[in-house]
Amino acid sequence: MNILSPSILSADFTILGQQIEEADRAGAQYIHIDVMDGIFVPSISYGMPVIKSIRKATDKVFDVHLMIKDPIRYIEEFAEIGSDIITFHLEATDDPQAVIDKIHSLSKKAGLAIKPGTSVETLVPYLETVDMILVMTVEPGFGGQSLIPESYDRIRRVRQMLTEKGLDTDIQVDGGIYSGNLKDILDAGANVIVSGSGIFKGNITDNTKEFLRIMGN
Repeated sequence: MNILSPSILSADFTILGQQIEEADRAGAQYIHIDVMDGIFVPSISYGMPVIKSIRKATDKVFDVHLMIKDPIRYIEEFAEIGSDIITFHLEATDDPQAVIDKIHSLSKKAGLAIKPGTSVETLVPYLETVDMILVMTVEPGFGGQSLIPESYDRIRRVRQMLTEKGLDTDIQVDGGIYSGNLKDILDAGANVIVSGSGIFKGNITDNTKEFLRIMGN
C-alpha cells in the first residue's frame, strides 16, 4: 500500500494546525514530523510541545522522524505525546536493537533510518524486527534539497533484501521528492512517501491530490 506522509517542516507555522487539517482532508494518510537536535544534524527544529499541541488537529498517523543523538533517552516521551511511528537513525545509537525494543515495548511502530552515505547492508540485522525502513534521499537536517540520484539503487537494494527474507516491510523515502520524480521512486520499491515542499508550497489540497493520483490512491 502506498502512503503519503507530508512533512510539516515545510509548513507555515503561523497556521500549522490549519495546514495539517487541509492535508488530512485532502487524503494524506500520515503526518511526518522531523525532530532535529542540532547535534546529530546541524539544524534544530521543534520538540515535544509542538507535537503535543498539533495532536488535536488530526487523527492521522503521526510519523515521527528523530534526527537526534542517543534517541533511546526520549522514546517514552515521544510515545506519550501521540507518536504512532517512531523512526530513529541507525547512525545515532550504539545499540539499534535496544531502541527498536523500547519503541515496541510502548506499543508503537519502530522505523529505522539511514543517511545517504551509510551502506544499506548495515540494515540487515534489523530487517526482521523493524516496521519501516527510511532511506534518506538527501542528507538529513535541511528541507528543500535535491534528491541524490544514487538513492534509486539504494531503494531497490533494500526492497530486494526484504523480499529475499520474505518481508514486505514499508520503505519510506524522505528528501527532494516531488510529483515529477515520484513515479521513479515508487518503481524503485518505496511505498511511504515523505514530501515537505512538494505538499506545503502552493495549494496543499491540489498538491496532495496530485501525489495521491500518481501513487494510485
